[in-house]
Parts: sequence; structure tokens; C-alpha cells
Amino acid sequence: MTPLIQVIMTDEKETSFRLKDYDYDLPTELIAQHPAAARELSRLLVLDRCTGATHHCRFDRIGEYLRPGDLLVVNDTRVVPARLQGRKETGGRVEFLVLDPYKSPDLAESEGYCCLAKASKPFRSGQIVEFAEGIRAEVVCAPGDGKVQVRFPGASNIVEVLDRIGRTPLPPYIEREAGEASGADLVCYQTEYARHPGAVAAPTAGLHFTKPLLEGLAAAGIEIAALTLHVGYGTFSPIRRQDIREHRMHPEFIELGEQTAVAVNRAKREARRVVAVGTTVVRTLEWIFATQGEVAPFRGMCNHFIYPGYRFAVIDRLLTNFHVPKSSLVLLVSAFAGRERILSAYREAVRERYRFFSYGDAMLIL
Repeated sequence: MTPLIQVIMTDEKETSFRLKDYDYDLPTELIAQHPAAARELSRLLVLDRCTGATHHCRFDRIGEYLRPGDLLVVNDTRVVPARLQGRKETGGRVEFLVLDPYKSPDLAESEGYCCLAKASKPFRSGQIVEFAEGIRAEVVCAPGDGKVQVRFPGASNIVEVLDRIGRTPLPPYIEREAGEASGADLVCYQTEYARHPGAVAAPTAGLHFTKPLLEGLAAAGIEIAALTLHVGYGTFSPIRRQDIREHRMHPEFIELGEQTAVAVNRAKREARRVVAVGTTVVRTLEWIFATQGEVAPFRGMCNHFIYPGYRFAVIDRLLTNFHVPKSSLVLLVSAFAGRERILSAYREAVRERYRFFSYGDAMLIL
């Protein structure tokens, strides 16, 4: 197999490892609380990372910035309605967020599912929690860090259970309950191509695509391939170290199949551009190359932390949303385009009143 060429995508002269250097001012009213009226009508800021030039258009014009032969790689994970509301046998209210719904039934039977838990009093091993439709959970252990390990006796398929009685786990910066949007969050907080259930957060860059738009891109000669990264709640965890190099990412499950591996390697050999739809695609492909020495089929856990100074091996272009200040995702896009150019583009997006975060507008980095 022809080796892939590694290139440095950032200007190392501007590299900073201080967390405070990845902050920016964001008016709270620009944090999108509801999805766009139509996915493809979101705004798109296009950033040329070589010159710093920016262009403004609507997302349904993204094809103007792609070209025949480009390989568009998407994340086909499906968000599971993993929030459960129930009661302890004593009557106390409980809320669980199942963090690993992708776990195999055999593994879940032996160790349980990991849940973020909210309750007025601590949990104890053996405690029973009751949910709708007679579903019950038994606490396996409660380590005291806001998480519990639980089993669901008699529930052989947890995803089916959650699909019936669970609620969509919206990000913490969306300050409303799921379902209060114009349109069900269960539909809106899901990509058009979502296939494999297991995420508790959406790969939000993909939320802007519609089936007709994807079909139009394919008809224009743009190749589309898929991989899976089940986005975990850790994507919202703040960086607590002032030196970003000390941060550690939460592991997430990834899977890359033979067909996509072949497509990526063929594109690289033929000097065609690999366009990542979202930071999850970046982390997956770069992790596999970094750990395997090539883009090859892989199934397992990934905790790839990408920050300025990183050497990109696979990705040539990136479609993404606008991210939370001082987050690991801002660090990743800064690694790809340069910190100053990203912060400058974000300041411009604020001036132009773009909508930010999960339900917000998009950025294409060329």
C-alpha cells in the first residue's frame, strides 16, 4: 500500500499551548437553541487557511467549493434517545443518561452500562430504579463521581428500550427540554445518513445535509464514504488544564470498514482531496493512521487529542460547526487552520451574527 504523506497544517510560529489563547467573546444570544427552519438553509462561512480569506454563503451552495473527485467522509452514527427519567423504589426522582448504549449485550450483562445520574440522594449497589413501561434498572456500583453502573434485567436490546422510552440528550448549552423545538429533536438532532445507533451527541457538521443535496454532490462527481464514531458526552467536557498538552480525551468507540479504508487510500494515491465532515471524522482517520501506520479497517476505542502543532496525515479539507471557546474542538480546528485565522474567522462570524454550536451554522475550511 502506498504510504500516506504527512504534512504540517499549522504555522508552528503561532503555536500556543496556553488554554486562554483559545478563548473568544460570544454573545449568548448567538448560541442556537433550535434547529434551522431547513437544514440546507443554514449559513456557511468558507475559510481559506492559506490566505485567511473568508466568503459567506448558504450551505446549499457548498458544492461550489468542492470539485469532482473529492472524497467526502461522513460519520454515520445515530444518536440514541439515551435520557431516562424514573423513580427509586422509595419514590425519589432519578434521571439517567446512558453513556455507552453501543455496548454489546454480553459485555453489558457482565459489567453494566455506564450512566450519568441525577438524584437527590446517592445511589447504592443493588438499588432498583423504575422507568416507563415497567423497565427496571439495577445499580451495579456507584463510584460517587456522578456516574453509576447499571444493568437492565430482561432488556436484551437497550437501544430498542431507549428508542421507546428515552429522550434526546441535547447539549448543556441548549437551555430547554428536548421536544420543545419546532419539530422533534429526535429527527432534527440526527444526520440524514445516521445508521448505526450508539451516540449520545450528534456529529453536528452533518446536520446541514439533506438527501437531495447529497445526491446532487454525488451526481457532480463527489465520492461519499462513511465511518462510525459514537460521539460521547465527553465531547462537552471542559479542558481544565491551563497547559493544553496535559488534557486527556475521553475514549469513544470507532469503526472503519474495508470499503471506506479503500476509498481513502485510493483518494490519497490519486492526489484527490479527503474532505472530513466534522471533527469526529478527523479524529477517527487521524487516530487510525497514527496507531496503525495506515488507513486500514479498525474497530475499537479512540481518544485522539489534536491540538496546534499536530501533523495531519489524512485530512485535506474540513467541514465543521462553530465550537465552544477553549474546547478541544476549537483546538482541533486551530491545529488545522492556524489559531489566529480561526479566531479571526470566529470574530467575523460573531460580527455577521452567525448561529453557534450544535444547531448553528457551518464553516468549511479549505
